[in-house]
Amino acid sequence: QLQLVESGGGLVQPGGSLRLSCAVSGFSGDYYNIGWFRQAPGKEREGVSCIINSDGSTYYADSVKGRFTISRDKAKNTVYLQMNSLKPEDTANYYCAADASVYSCSRLRFNRFGSWGQGTQVTVSS
Repeated sequence: QLQLVESGGGLVQPGGSLRLSCAVSGFSGDYYNIGWFRQAPGKEREGVSCIINSDGSTYYADSVKGRFTISRDKAKNTVYLQMNSLKPEDTANYYCAADASVYSCSRLRFNRFGSWGQGTQVTVSS
């Protein structure tokens, strides 16, 4: 069974940085594409970024392009989300998820991702 565990969330001031980690384990854990999603209170879950396992292609929501960077360390089975120039509107619970579909990853379709972590809270506030 695939397991995903997020870490690295916390409280940061506007303009600051955080790096989230998603540790992936389980059967064929290195086969899956990994996405990051977020959900703020009272809002729908939205896609943030995704990385394709086979070729390392990356995809970003327009709201985070140029500020967030997704990367993968295959040796550690871990995916990272480096978040710079954070804004108050980035405040949310951040989840990583796994899916084998390139389509789902490239379009950040959270409702197509089958395996999810428990989430890590990111709060951007002064």
